Amino acid sequence: MNTVRSLSVGVVGAGRVGAVLGAALTAAGHRVVAAAAVSAASRERAARLMPQAAVLPADEVARAADDLLLLAVPDDALGAVVSGLATTGALHPGLIVAHTSGAHGLAILGDVRGMALHPAMTFTGSDGDLDRLAGIAWGVTTEDRGFATRLVADLGGVPEWIAEDARPVYHAALAHGANHLVTLVNEAADVLRAAGVERPERVLAPLLRAALDNALRLGDAALTGPVSRGDAGTVAKHLDRLPGEAVPAYLAMARRTADRAIASGRLRPADAASLLDVLARVAVGSTS
Repeated sequence: MNTVRSLSVGVVGAGRVGAVLGAALTAAGHRVVAAAAVSAASRERAARLMPQAAVLPADEVARAADDLLLLAVPDDALGAVVSGLATTGALHPGLIVAHTSGAHGLAILGDVRGMALHPAMTFTGSDGDLDRLAGIAWGVTTEDRGFATRLVADLGGVPEWIAEDARPVYHAALAHGANHLVTLVNEAADVLRAAGVERPERVLAPLLRAALDNALRLGDAALTGPVSRGDAGTVAKHLDRLPGEAVPAYLAMARRTADRAIASGRLRPADAASLLDVLARVAVGSTS
C-alpha cells in the first residue's frame, strides 16, 4: 500500500539509476509521465523500464510532471541541469525536485525546493535491480523529512539523514567501499590467473563472501592473514613476486591494514616492526 499519494513524476536521466527508480516509482503506484533519455542505451532502458513515460527533452519532462522531478544525472552535470531548468522556467510552483547524487546536498539546487535522495546501492540498469531496492538505506538531505520519509518508505527503503556538509564524506565512504571493492576483486582475480588459476571466481567467491560477512559483523576483529600476524617474510615474498602493476595497490592496502590491526589490538607494535620495515623499504624502492 502506498504511503504517499499517487504522484505525477518526471525523470531526467534514464541511465542505470534513473530508469530503475522510475520503474520502482511506477511499481509503488506513482505515475511516471515523462522521461529524458538522450543516448540509445538510455532510450532502450526507458522503453523497457518506463514504457508508459513519454520520452521528451528535459525541460518538457519538468513541465509534464505535476509533483516530483527526479534528476538522475552525473554529479558533475547536476548543477548545469538544475540551472538550465530554472532558467527556462520549467520548474513550476509545487514541483519538488529530488536528485540522486550522493556527493551533493541541497546547495546544488539553489532556490529550488527539493531534496537529495541517494540510494545506497549499485545499479546495472536491469530489471533485477528492482529487487535490490528492498530494505536499502537512502542518504537523504532535505528540509521536508516527512515527505522524504514517506517516499523512501514507499520504495521499500529506510532514510539515513545526512547533513549538508557531510555529503562528500558520506559519498566517499560508499565509493571507497563499493567501487574499490570491485577493483580489489578484479585485481585478485588477475593475480590468480597469473598463478595459473583458470577460474579465479570459483576460488574467490566463498572466501570473499565470508570475509565480507565477517567484516560487517565483527569489524576489525574479522581481520586474518599475514599482515594481522606481522608475518614480514610472507609479505616481503608477496611483494617480490606480485606482477608489477599490482604492487602499489597491495602495498597501500597492506600498510592501511597494518595500521588498523595495530589500532584495534590485533597486532602488537613490537610484532609489527619488521613488517612495517618491509613495507617502508618497498615503498621507497617503488618511488625511486
